[in-house]
Amino acid sequence: MEKSATLDKKFQLSEEGLAFVKKEMNRYETKRSAILPCLYRVQKENGGWVSPGAVSYLSQVMDIPEAQINEVLLFYTMYNKRPVGKLHIQVCCNLSCAMNGSRELVDHLCNNFHVKEGEKSTDDMVTISRVECLGACDIAPMAQVNETYIGPLKKETVVDQIKGLLKQD
Repeated sequence: MEKSATLDKKFQLSEEGLAFVKKEMNRYETKRSAILPCLYRVQKENGGWVSPGAVSYLSQVMDIPEAQINEVLLFYTMYNKRPVGKLHIQVCCNLSCAMNGSRELVDHLCNNFHVKEGEKSTDDMVTISRVECLGACDIAPMAQVNETYIGPLKKETVVDQIKGLLKQD
């Protein structure tokens, strides 16, 4: 299976991924209810994003029109529609986090990692995105870095925190 960040019309799930999709389709009353977890699995196996080719493939596997899968894909922000860096830094910019400086933190991170918001850094290591509530107001301002929640974030230490995560991977 190719994990390329290019538009791959030949995307295929691994055997485990295919078994996961089939299990999810049987888990629910209707196949459409399985779209959410199946898209998440596709994203995981496609290098962190859902390509148009992956949507076509999933449509065939699930026997659901591409339009219905795209409706779900385009509605939810938890699915990446473009390639992302090794670390996808999603900074919460909803009320609690914004009041505690998260919007300024996004600019600070973009400047320090030399990347525009929503794009990959030239070394493919970092993508920084603003997102709505991540449900951790108690650690505002906060971010989700891949699967890890970090916070409260401080302008003085956030770059070092992220660099530490880069070294771990």
